[in-house]
Amino acid sequence: MKATLLASAAALAVLAGMASAQDLKFPVGEGAFNWASYTAYDEATNLDGQSLTIFGPWRGEDQVLVESMLAYFSAASGVSVSYSSSEGYEQQLIIDAEAGSPPDVAVLPQPGLIGDLAAKGFVVPLGEETATWLAENYGAGPSWAALGTYAGPDGTKALYALPYKADVKSLVWYSPDNFADAGYAVPTTMEELKALTDQIVADGGTPWCIGLGSGGATGWPATDWVEEMMLRTQAPEVYDAWVSNELPFNSPEVVGAMEEFGYFAKNDAYVAGGAAAVAATDFRGARRQLLYRALNGDCIPVWRVCNRSAD
Repeated sequence: MKATLLASAAALAVLAGMASAQDLKFPVGEGAFNWASYTAYDEATNLDGQSLTIFGPWRGEDQVLVESMLAYFSAASGVSVSYSSSEGYEQQLIIDAEAGSPPDVAVLPQPGLIGDLAAKGFVVPLGEETATWLAENYGAGPSWAALGTYAGPDGTKALYALPYKADVKSLVWYSPDNFADAGYAVPTTMEELKALTDQIVADGGTPWCIGLGSGGATGWPATDWVEEMMLRTQAPEVYDAWVSNELPFNSPEVVGAMEEFGYFAKNDAYVAGGAAAVAATDFRGARRQLLYRALNGDCIPVWRVCNRSAD
């Protein structure tokens, strides 16, 4: 069976492309980029006639952006690359792997799924050389390599995934001007955050803009909230036990974290559009809600938890 190579947290961006050299978004040799390493790789590499399949989460506009970036590998190496996705890409990947027709490279944001596939023998270890390179180039000691290390079918742990993209999570965005106008202080504890939420409502405002919509993946931003609540309500070792699946999702600790998220998201008075709008609002749309309402001055300060640095 052809094994799947997986890279976690939106993995492996350096591989692939769909265009010839003249179609590159940023032509080599132009602009403010340093192209020395790219040129050196281009001159040293000739993989004409080889092919690579990549399956990942990016669709629509995101796929266009990814393919414009992935084109550089094809232009430099000569490898013919095919990138594809689907609305239920995680489920489709499992189906393809079990059917013996997985892609060469899969891009997955869920470490748990990578671990499951590695344990079933659907993933090829990246090898000690890659693990050493990762430790030497990513910094922070062995922690980055640990994120992609899982037990194989025989229980032996190995590096199966290369983390390449990490997003800042669980940031709370707000309008400093609106806060100053209303005389609010930035809360530093969960208790103060809840008290401020109630105060904004009492003052006639709607404190939170929350969006969980994401097409077929609707709901995934809620996992960021629950993870944050777990870290704030439980000890780090409890969180680690949850990640390793030693702590089930119906445990009191996990249920409690979900209820903490529900404290904000399930209250009509707390959320723009009411609780029913949370799942219907695209996660990127919540950002636009915040900006629109803050700039137009038609609300007291607006909050949301940001799921990634780009939002």
